[in-house]
Amino acid sequence: MKKYIIYIAVLAVGLLLGWMFFGGNTTSTETVHKHNEATETNQMWTCSMHPQIMQPEAGDCPICGMDLIPAASSAKGLLADQFKLSKNAMALANIQTSIVGESISNENSGFVLSGKITENEDETATMPAHFNGRVEKLFVNSLGERVEKGQTVAQIYSPALIAAQQELITAYKLKASQPQLYNAVKNKFKNWMIHGKQLEEVEQTGQVKNSFTIYSHVSGVVTEIAINVGSHIMDGKPIFKVSNLNTVWANFDVYENQISQFKKGQDIVVTTKAYSNKEFKGKVDFIDPILDSKTRTVKLRVVLNNKNELFKPGMFVEGRINGVSSSSKAPVLLIPDSAVLWTGKRSVVYIKTNPNEPVFQMQDITLGHQFGDNYQVLEGLNNGDVIVTNGTFTVDAAAQLQGKKSMMNKKGGKVMTGHEGHLGMEMTPSVKTEPLDKNTRIKVPEEFQNQLKVVFNDYIILKNALVKDDLNSSKAESKQVLNDLNKVDKTLLKNKEIYKHWVSIEKEIKTVATSISNTYTIEEQRKYFKNLSSHLTEAVEVFGINEKVYRQFCPMGDNNKGAYWLSKEEKIINPYFGSKMLTCGEVKQIID
Repeated sequence: MKKYIIYIAVLAVGLLLGWMFFGGNTTSTETVHKHNEATETNQMWTCSMHPQIMQPEAGDCPICGMDLIPAASSAKGLLADQFKLSKNAMALANIQTSIVGESISNENSGFVLSGKITENEDETATMPAHFNGRVEKLFVNSLGERVEKGQTVAQIYSPALIAAQQELITAYKLKASQPQLYNAVKNKFKNWMIHGKQLEEVEQTGQVKNSFTIYSHVSGVVTEIAINVGSHIMDGKPIFKVSNLNTVWANFDVYENQISQFKKGQDIVVTTKAYSNKEFKGKVDFIDPILDSKTRTVKLRVVLNNKNELFKPGMFVEGRINGVSSSSKAPVLLIPDSAVLWTGKRSVVYIKTNPNEPVFQMQDITLGHQFGDNYQVLEGLNNGDVIVTNGTFTVDAAAQLQGKKSMMNKKGGKVMTGHEGHLGMEMTPSVKTEPLDKNTRIKVPEEFQNQLKVVFNDYIILKNALVKDDLNSSKAESKQVLNDLNKVDKTLLKNKEIYKHWVSIEKEIKTVATSISNTYTIEEQRKYFKNLSSHLTEAVEVFGINEKVYRQFCPMGDNNKGAYWLSKEEKIINPYFGSKMLTCGEVKQIID
């Protein structure tokens, strides 16, 4: 019996020792396991397009509906402008990088210049007014309309003409006794470019006409209309402008370090995406002797035959000049266009600073000419740099999320996105984003600002039509933009440089608005609307309209290249996707 008691005691001691040695390890293992679970549970998820979204688990973005990606954890040991992405984020966003390499342009293939078609200004004529009056009827109503010499242009009411008709009737009755008086009155009408049947009718009936018909003295395609029904005309002021489009200009940009390689008379081959299988031959006709100090380029001009009207003003073209390289010996640094992010006049890329780790940093660059799907880099990158070529917007979103320098935030720090209020985030009402491009506000007459504001209101109606996917209304409103743009009195701008600045912006707005009015799909309209927004933004920033304007941005617009638009209200209503993604976007700038 005693022996059994000893066995039981030994067994009990063994069990106790076993629990002490192995039970503690089990607890430790469970603790580690639970710690790992907690670590995994703390993983936050964000949207690559809307980095202000932070959720504790995977799902869809509440703004645009895209799949959320793992948010990058903080990384120590990095420079101030550097940030790190997790491997999961790299994989899920399909972020790809490439090594920047140098390529030397082949002299046999020639050097390619980028340019744009414009009217031949040597073949441009203006139809002026020859007396003061008010437009009662207008028979030339749209840009692109062809006008022939002698064609009826408008009917004009003029008090001066009414008084002159009374003189003519009296002088006609005294024609036999006072022929000199009669001829003097007739010459007055001749100076006003009024003659023929209209005057004969007044002489023979003795009745004064309340309005006179005026006829075109020029022929061509209408490229500018300066009046509309009800507006006043003044002696010497333009009524409309026409261009003979049998020839057009192709204007190319040549960079400062390339000027010496070009000369007048060089053969050039011009191509355009509109006719990808055709080549058009021309010669360098003019090289501007004045350098543009902003772009560091000069204009190189080629006169092209356009009797078949293949070239349209505003069309982009490329010019290839054989025997000219981009530099006598220096190689050309090229990067794919998918690597570049544009914001206003800035171009940025993201460099991978660590070859073994997903560490990135934003880099401002200066671009040169475009070669197919690649851009020449003039400044900002070196041969051998590793840059992001796919998923660039995702990397930029991560930079914004971590408060680093990014496309929209040149200095770094937290970025106000415009969504804080309706996403349950705190936002100080007085805070507004820093203007993206600090275009200097020019002091102009309030009357000019009010006229520009009318154009802006037309733009807002056009934007709302795109929101509703209304093709026909968008067309109609783009024409209204053109009509009211023609009413903006540029003569109010007395300073020559300010005047030229407005004319440049006005021309771009007209070109894009005309393109919208001639499109047949809502997708094409949205493509041109992006450019319209860009040019009108510049106008509003520089000249002002005495109203608060919200500049908003959708990173998914224009095939994920990003697109801006203007709005009168902070609420996001996306014109690039309409009902598909109505609230996708954010406020990037407030223009006062």
